[in-house]
Parts: sequence; C-alpha cells; structure tokens
Amino acid sequence: MKITRIRIYKTDLPYVGGAYVWGGGNAIETARASVVVIDTDAGLQGCGEFTPCGENYMVAHSEGVEAFARLAAPKLLGEDPRQVARIEQLMDHTVQGHGYAKAPFDAACWDILGQACGQPVWMLLGGKLNDGAPMYRVAPQKGTDETLAEMERYRGDGYKQFQIKVGGDWATDIDRIKAGVGLLKSGEKAMADANQGWRVDNAIRVARATADLDYILEQPCQTYEECQQVRRIAQQPMKLDECVTGMAAAQRIVADRGAEICCLKVSNLGGISKARRVRDFLVDNRIPVVSEDTWGGEITTALVAHFAASTPPEYLQNTTDLMNYNTRSTGIDGAWSEGGKLYAPDTPGLGVTPDFESLGPPVSEYTL
Repeated sequence: MKITRIRIYKTDLPYVGGAYVWGGGNAIETARASVVVIDTDAGLQGCGEFTPCGENYMVAHSEGVEAFARLAAPKLLGEDPRQVARIEQLMDHTVQGHGYAKAPFDAACWDILGQACGQPVWMLLGGKLNDGAPMYRVAPQKGTDETLAEMERYRGDGYKQFQIKVGGDWATDIDRIKAGVGLLKSGEKAMADANQGWRVDNAIRVARATADLDYILEQPCQTYEECQQVRRIAQQPMKLDECVTGMAAAQRIVADRGAEICCLKVSNLGGISKARRVRDFLVDNRIPVVSEDTWGGEITTALVAHFAASTPPEYLQNTTDLMNYNTRSTGIDGAWSEGGKLYAPDTPGLGVTPDFESLGPPVSEYTL
C-alpha cells in the first residue's frame, strides 16, 4: 500500500459560546482548523486534524501544518501509511520539533492502519478499557447566576466535572474559585485552570486564600519550575497541562512526583504515536491523565475518544467533547457524547470521515 495523495484543508470553527476566555486575558471566538487527508492506492483514505486554541496558544500556529506539508509531503508520498513507526521517524527526520504540525499526519496514518486491519484505533492502542469516558465542561467566566444556570444545564447532560477558567487578576480569581467550588454538588469535581496565567507570587496568594477548598489547581504558571514553586505551598492537588510536552517532561514529572494529574494534549505531544508512549509511562507510574487536545472538531474528538477508550479507567481523570464547542464541523460521524461521557466508535480506523462540504476546497495538494 502506498500514499498517493495528501491534501490540506482549512476551516474556521466558531465557538458555540461566543467568546472562549482563558488565562492571561486571552479569548477566542473562532479557531482555525487544519485537516490532513491522505489517500492510498488501495482505496483507503485517512484523516487527521490540528486546531490551536488561538494563534498565541503555546508555540503552535495554524499555518504550521501547511508549512510542514511543503517539506514532508514529498517524502511521505509513496510510503506505506500502515507503517506508523516509519512515518513518525520520517517526519521527525524531516523537521525537528513542531509536533503539533506532524500530529494530523500521524492520525491519518493510524486511521488508515485501522481500516486496513478492520479494527478501530482503540483496539490498536491496546483495547477498550473505557466504554464511555467521563467528560468535563468549562464553567464560563460569567456572573454567578449565569454560571449556575449553565452548570445546571450541564448537570442535566450528565457532567460531573467542571473547569473554572482563571489566570487573570489574582484577587478576582480567588472570588471566582470560591464561587465556582461553592456551586458544586456531592460527587462533583472542579479544576481551576490558570492556563499559565499567574506569576508565582500571585499563584501562591490564590493557593493560600483557597486552601480550605477542595479543587484541582491546574497549570498555575508558565514553566514547570514555577509550577513546582507553587506546588511547595499549595494544599490542592496539581494538574499540569501546557508544560507536559513529551517523554522528557513526563520523566521529570515522575522523578519529581511533580503532579497528581497530567493533561495530555495529543497535538502538543506530537501525535497519537508519541502520546500513547507518554500516557503508558505515566500510567505505569500511577499518575492519572486527561485525554484532550488544543481544540478541534469531529476528527480531533474521534482521536481523543479512542485515546480515552484505551486508557485504564482508574487512571483517566476525564476527557472532553471538543466537537460540541463549535458551530461548524470538520468531520462526519465519529465519537459521540451521551450522559456526560464520550464514546469512541467501533468502526475500523477513527470512524470519522472529513466533512468536505464544510471544509471547502483544499489549500494545498500533493500527488505521487
């Protein structure tokens, strides 16, 4: 089997809530998705997607997939996409780093591998350990009454975990955490996610002021070292997110016991091939994980669902239905949410096909 064609598509994904506000005063209303579609001489087609949470989120950029394709596509054409380890090696030898740009190519090849084997991706990742992964939902940065009403709506849909977006003015964030945690009901969990937004001193102020509250403190500062400064003071469990960038970071976290939970954004880690190794290492060392990505539509959500399904339930903190954050689609079918859980399809591959009507014409195309 050979890769005969690679196409890159771009489409805007407007946020269903109008403006998505996160740490450091950042906000987006529309995310820009890049979708990779790979065709083969066997008639099989695979897809992958990368969507950053705004152009200034981490080091990723929506133009990175196109730039990477110009360098990598000529080398990938003619290769067997089922050989996912060789594809990963070829991409890494072509460009150092920029894993987010490689991730959709990696996903597309796993999609084709699954179809060729007649197995869903979750089977290739070790089997289904979660038949319905618990999801979280973001509690909006709105007034208490509006927040309570929105959380009640999510409760009706089965959600039991809520993420409180903080990382701005530390004094205001203290009030937001107290209000958000105060709205929780029995059996519910809260994460206060600063998205790297606080200075160390202000993060410590927040941790001390909320020491009597039961919640998870998520990525309070920009660097790992800064988060560890806060961790020495904070009473809350710590979840690391943006600084979990690969195996080296995971090894350091395990050696330091530097977090109680690690959020694994598949694109941030360089694709499902690398994310699987990081996840298995963390789970082997008894650190729970989150199955997630930087943003995305149906294609990204399908991959995240397969990743969650193949994670041991006792070490899966949660996942999320990214597709339902948007008013526009990248794919057809795929994962679905029900009763506060995300379900991966049982069909071969990712179980999702590109929504070409929504994607429009490709922005670039490479053929053998």
